[in-house]
Amino acid sequence: MFGKLGAPEILLILVVLVLLFGAKRLPGMARSLGQSLRILKSETKAMRDRDEETTTSASPPMSEGTEGDPLVAVSGPNRQEVPVATPGVYSPH
Repeated sequence: MFGKLGAPEILLILVVLVLLFGAKRLPGMARSLGQSLRILKSETKAMRDRDEETTTSASPPMSEGTEGDPLVAVSGPNRQEVPVATPGVYSPH
């Protein structure tokens, strides 16, 4: 029923849009839609870049220190060692 849109159908849709919104408002609406799509595209690219950055710079797994030292994990933007709590052991930090 709605398989193909030919030239007459597209022309009819454009005429209805002009009648509904007016010829003066359509360019502004198209411009606004284009800006919204550009913002959406840049945000998704930023999210993708952030995801790639976190997966490539993932912190190494926790390692055990020498005997008597607590477990530490390397974390944070400046890669500092952070003590890791051992279950059942109180460690005042």
